Amino acid sequence: MLARHYKWLLVAMLWFVCFFNYADRQAIFSVFPLLKQEMGLSDVQLGIVGSAFMWVYAVAGPFAGMIGDRLNRKWLIITGLVFWSLITVATALSTTYWHLVLFRALEGFGEAFYFPASLSLVSDYHGPETRSRALGLHQSGVYAGTIAGGAVSGFMGQHYGWRSSFYLFGSLGVILGVVLIGMLHEIRRGHSETNAEAAVHTAIDLTQPNVRRDLGIILGTPMVRVLIAVFIGANFVAMIFLTWMPSFLFTKFGMSLTMAGFNATAYLQVASVAGVVTGGVLADRLVRSYAGGRMMAQSLGLFAGVPFIFLTGWTLSVPVLIIAMMGFGFFKGMYDANTWASLYDVVKPERRATAMGVMNSLAWLGGGMAPVAIASASLHYGMSACLSATSLVYLLVGVLLVAGIWTYMRQPVGEKMQTVT
Repeated sequence: MLARHYKWLLVAMLWFVCFFNYADRQAIFSVFPLLKQEMGLSDVQLGIVGSAFMWVYAVAGPFAGMIGDRLNRKWLIITGLVFWSLITVATALSTTYWHLVLFRALEGFGEAFYFPASLSLVSDYHGPETRSRALGLHQSGVYAGTIAGGAVSGFMGQHYGWRSSFYLFGSLGVILGVVLIGMLHEIRRGHSETNAEAAVHTAIDLTQPNVRRDLGIILGTPMVRVLIAVFIGANFVAMIFLTWMPSFLFTKFGMSLTMAGFNATAYLQVASVAGVVTGGVLADRLVRSYAGGRMMAQSLGLFAGVPFIFLTGWTLSVPVLIIAMMGFGFFKGMYDANTWASLYDVVKPERRATAMGVMNSLAWLGGGMAPVAIASASLHYGMSACLSATSLVYLLVGVLLVAGIWTYMRQPVGEKMQTVT
């Protein structure tokens, strides 16, 4: 019985790893006001602290993906978890600005190895009929971890100092890594593929990575390029909200660190969990009839999120702000639920970790510009106007995704579509 249900137990175990992945990275944003006061930092310097993680995370992404396609994924996941958890503890020892930048960069390196390996592993346990739901449930760990990182860090920072939450999250992450050693199991790549064509894959050399060849094959598929461009835009908006919303609420609405950390994450992320579940179920149904069914669900999330993003920066009312964040969160979840499932629909199993690493890398390079860009722009236009303006980014990438679906993914299920070979 346990073996039969292990594929869902796997999702549950990785959910907790994903939880700490995001709690660790989100915690610092809730204590920006304390760091600003203790170390005398400007908003641009704080933006660089946030971006240091993203830039290293992005640069390491393609290599992490290639390694994820070649080495044992179980040990990549556990080693990465323990490494970034120790770096989280080390962050609490920072006494200067450059310590913060260094440890945030090292945390980005450690966390880069998690998603390519874990999502490839989940996709080998879950076939097309359950993949969106499995990846969507795993994605909910992102939202839960973001809430915990923001709320717990804000509360502990207010009452016990900004370092306390880093000791807490880092220590718990190391303990989880030890527990998973005996519980996490590897599986054959491509195990979940159910049709004869998918079962016969082009052989690749798993011992000799070739960066130019692999990138050429992955980026040679038009729909992969569209999905990457859309994800860059969506991630750019997400990084602005994750980085600056706690400080925005602290400054504009006069909230305490505890309330700013909680409100900046809870409403948006809880709604995102509901959106992930809805988007996963909807996508699994649409893909039965349309090759681009998962992408259709994503486009709905992008377009419907536009007015709510605009409201978050425009409103002066806290109740309206909460409604706006919940609306944005729900439709963001619909998009997020299918980010990787859509990519895997046009990428063969033996290249999924590499493709995921490339896509994640490019998206985080774009997203890594967001904290610094918004800090600089807000000096001239104000944070409120800058937050509202990001709704245009969602609108543009929504149009791009629809154009990609219409051009490359219109065929019904059963007809041949272009995939990475």
